[in-house]
Amino acid sequence: MANTVFYISLSVIWIMLLYHMFLMQGGYFHFLRFTRPIPEWERTKQPLPRVSVLIPAHNEEVVIERTIKSMIRLDYPKDKLEIIVINDNSKDRTGEIADGYASKYPFVKVVHTKPPHAGKGKSGALNQGFQHSTGDVIVVYDADNTPERKAVYYLVLALLNDPEAGVVVGKFRVINAAKNLLTRFINIETICFQWMAQAGRFHWFRVTTIPGTNFAIRRHLIEELGGWDEKALAEDTELTIRVYNKGYNIRFFPAAITWEQEPENWKVWWKQRTRWARGNQYVVLKFMGRLFTLRKKSIMFDLIYFFFTYFLFFMGVIVSDILFIVNLFVDLQLNVGIVSVILWVLAYFLYVTEVMIALSIERTELNMKNFLIVLFMYFTYSQLWIALVIYALFLEIKRVLFGQEVKWYKTERFEVKKKIKQERIEVEK
Repeated sequence: MANTVFYISLSVIWIMLLYHMFLMQGGYFHFLRFTRPIPEWERTKQPLPRVSVLIPAHNEEVVIERTIKSMIRLDYPKDKLEIIVINDNSKDRTGEIADGYASKYPFVKVVHTKPPHAGKGKSGALNQGFQHSTGDVIVVYDADNTPERKAVYYLVLALLNDPEAGVVVGKFRVINAAKNLLTRFINIETICFQWMAQAGRFHWFRVTTIPGTNFAIRRHLIEELGGWDEKALAEDTELTIRVYNKGYNIRFFPAAITWEQEPENWKVWWKQRTRWARGNQYVVLKFMGRLFTLRKKSIMFDLIYFFFTYFLFFMGVIVSDILFIVNLFVDLQLNVGIVSVILWVLAYFLYVTEVMIALSIERTELNMKNFLIVLFMYFTYSQLWIALVIYALFLEIKRVLFGQEVKWYKTERFEVKKKIKQERIEVEK
């Protein structure tokens, strides 16, 4: 019995590894091709629509000024641009800072939310900001983002030239990647997500997940969907499913780039990632029952992917590890022969290969330091995700059983050094 369970677990792990290699191939193909239509799109010279950029902000005084400055520098006609900072019941100087820029720039607006409809999470803030917007296209950025000058332009350009797309998603990078080992881990994780999960799924299945930032969505689509789900901790993933179910596509267009701050200590990382895991588990449980009735059948791959990732894959890793460790002390008659050892070694090298291919796409990231970090990352950062997913699942089960209210955790920001390399290159030039 133990042998059967062990090999089933090992098979689940290998299925996911091979699937990710398949996605990585698709991601590389997308990297080679995504810029090709840009010259033709620009030659058509379609009139640019009015754009409203929504920036939900709750106690963001540490980063909000830098973010607003990057929005002011956007290469988009200012008479067609509306920057809306949603000061969501902040207790610090967020609103004061935003008001200062609104008094100087007519295209910057501030929406101040108040209790009882305030401070409950990003979805609620976005819904309130949307009510004050006038753009035909809505673009969303987190309060710690510094988009490159042409980011919004590229999002809109792709949306204008892809009538089947209801949403266009850009690429995000880590601005504080060099801060410490944790941020280097996150930087590698982020690059893999962009080119493996986002680009790979878009290439093979025309499926992409809306992230929490750097995306453009048609106004009428938000109206059709009734806004953002205020019960969802991962409002971006939840919105993704509903967009596809409306019959629209989501395009991944990495020409639109933003730089964002990531957690700089493990406590903040744990809280943020727990929210992400719980949010994605909520989405899986919400839509799996309707899997075969969804209008856009390609989204079935996405739901199954999330189900494998947050349930089967992690369970497979956990079960195989537990059986192996217990067998060291108690004879389970587990036949961990040479074949199993070889499969484990090959799985490790496959993991490293996938990650290094993803890093090779970003020309500054394929170096010896990152290679050594990836070798170490498998045994540390990746394994910590297992404990996190178990903890998140426990919290989500408890919430459902006891009818607990969803509580939003806002990621803590960190003081920004003035001479961050990318900010100097992209924001201050």
